Amino acid sequence: MRRAAVLGTGQTEHRTRRTDVSMAGLCREAIDRALADSGTDWSQIDAVVLGKAPDLFEGVMMPELFLADAIGAAGKPLLRVHTAGSVGGATAIVATTLIRSGVHRRVLAVAFEKQSESNAMWALSIQPPFSAPITAGAGGYFAPHIRSYIRRFDAPRHIGALVAVKDRRNGALNPYAHLRQPDITLESVQASPMLWDPIRYDETCPSSDGACAVVIGDQQAAEASERQVAWIRATAMRTEPTFYSGKDHVDPRAGAEAAAALWAAAGVKDPLEEIDVAELYVPFSWFEPMWLENVGFVGQGQGWKLVESGETALGGALPVNPSGGVLCSNPIGASGLLRFAEAAMQVMGRAGEHQVAGASTALGHAYGGGSQFFSMWVVGRNP
Repeated sequence: MRRAAVLGTGQTEHRTRRTDVSMAGLCREAIDRALADSGTDWSQIDAVVLGKAPDLFEGVMMPELFLADAIGAAGKPLLRVHTAGSVGGATAIVATTLIRSGVHRRVLAVAFEKQSESNAMWALSIQPPFSAPITAGAGGYFAPHIRSYIRRFDAPRHIGALVAVKDRRNGALNPYAHLRQPDITLESVQASPMLWDPIRYDETCPSSDGACAVVIGDQQAAEASERQVAWIRATAMRTEPTFYSGKDHVDPRAGAEAAAALWAAAGVKDPLEEIDVAELYVPFSWFEPMWLENVGFVGQGQGWKLVESGETALGGALPVNPSGGVLCSNPIGASGLLRFAEAAMQVMGRAGEHQVAGASTALGHAYGGGSQFFSMWVVGRNP
């Protein structure tokens, strides 16, 4: 299989409402930054892959139709990807596959969300025919899974607050982050209103307008780059039904199988020792210990202990979400691609104030739906 690498990344300033730009303008803001970061111009892009979460999030059906010109796809192949919240990660993997297969030399991957133009809570609460109602949005759906994790492993109730404090302080180091709270404390998180037991207000992600773009190139393009690239060592995607008899919502089979396939393809034997930084998709703070276990960094029931030890903070053995993660910026369609891009930025040494010193290998992770879709990649400084 041919080698592929991230040549450059770009993202927008993430805010509650980006009324200064249209959807097209939001995408172009990220794209222009990615092209500049990669030293690439429009003429060198062979194809565009667009990622977008459910169209009801803005109420614009098939936005790729009117966005084609603005995102540089006129006269070029354009693919639309949709795998719920994991779509950003899936978008990067589709773009990578186009490079590795030898179809194209440089592919632009872009994903976005402009939640301010609709109501994601409403979009997640409707009841399509022949499906179970969510009623209370994503938080209402996932809170029982978190309670199950707490009961199963006797996890202390302050673990979620520890994650929230860490990520929000990390976000204060990220100039693009939506929420930047350097003075947040454990006490202030624990005093914030309870939304869906045990999820408190400060333990949940915001609703953000934002976009992310990544330029991925083949080996020749990567070797011609004047800047450090992030070599894509491995990718993996897995899927399972939202509901089926025996489904484990605490430790989804698809996530575990995707991670196992990823580590095998990347030649990683001990993820906790060999991965320098991880960008995990954590929309509610309790998902950090759950995903640490699901992807295999630690064993079952050990995720909350790793969090409590402080080893997932900047300066720890495994910094998790040094960018602030989804808890600080959540343009849903782009959130997965942001995790992949931030992982690449770490190994390229371009993460600014939230750079993990000496990071050479990083994990990007995304999930979506009812813990149904999982996308992951491992990137490194060296091929």
